[in-house]
Amino acid sequence: MNADSQERLFQRRRAALVDELREKGITDERVLAAIGAVPRHAFVDPALRHRAYRDEALPIGLQQTISQPFTVAYQTMMLDPRKDDRILEIGTGSGYQAAVLCEMGARVFTIERHKPLLDRAVQRLERLGYRVVARHGDGTLGWPAFAPFDGILVTAGAPEVPKALLEQLREPDEHHPGGRLVIPVGDAEGQRMTRITRTGPDRYEREETHVFRFVPLIGEGL
Repeated sequence: MNADSQERLFQRRRAALVDELREKGITDERVLAAIGAVPRHAFVDPALRHRAYRDEALPIGLQQTISQPFTVAYQTMMLDPRKDDRILEIGTGSGYQAAVLCEMGARVFTIERHKPLLDRAVQRLERLGYRVVARHGDGTLGWPAFAPFDGILVTAGAPEVPKALLEQLREPDEHHPGGRLVIPVGDAEGQRMTRITRTGPDRYEREETHVFRFVPLIGEGL
C-alpha cells in the first residue's frame, strides 16, 4: 500500500472512531473534531498501527500506555478546554492527549516522569506541528512557574488529589471562571473520574463520574 492509500485508510478509520465515540456518549463536537483530526497512528509503535483506531489502550513502553480514545475524549470533555486556555497535563506519555488539547486551541504545558517517553513525545509533537511546553519531572507537584492554570488534566490514577494541583488552579474573577482539575482517583482496582472546580480562594466543587483504570500516579505530592 502506498503512502496516499494508507493515509486515506487512516482517515476512514478516524472517521469511524469518531462515530463510535459519539455512540458511546461523547457529546462535545469540539472534542470529536479534535479526535478526528489527530493522527493517532503517529503516536503508537509502527507494529501496532493497524490497531491505532480501535477504542483500546496500547503499550508505549516503560509499562505505560496510550489511553483508549474514549478515555481521552471523556477526560477532555470533562475538562472543557477553550481556545487559549492554559492547560497543564500530568503524564505526557505518547503525546496524544496533548495533541488533542492543542487541536482544540489550548496552550499546553506537560510534565512526564519518564524522560525517554517525554523525548519521543516532544519530537513527535513537533514533527506534527503541535507546540507544547514540556519538562521532565514530578507531575504531582504541578508547575508553579506557569500557574495558575485554567485546566489541569491528570492521565494516571491517583490515590488522592495532590494539594499542589488544587493550589495551581486559577481562581475565578470577572474575566475567567475557576480552573478545573480532571483526575482519576482511587486504588489499583479502579479510579473514579473526578472533576474539581475552583470556586474561590479556598473553595472547590467536586464531581465524580465513571470508574476507569489507569497506570498509577507516582510522586512526592501524594
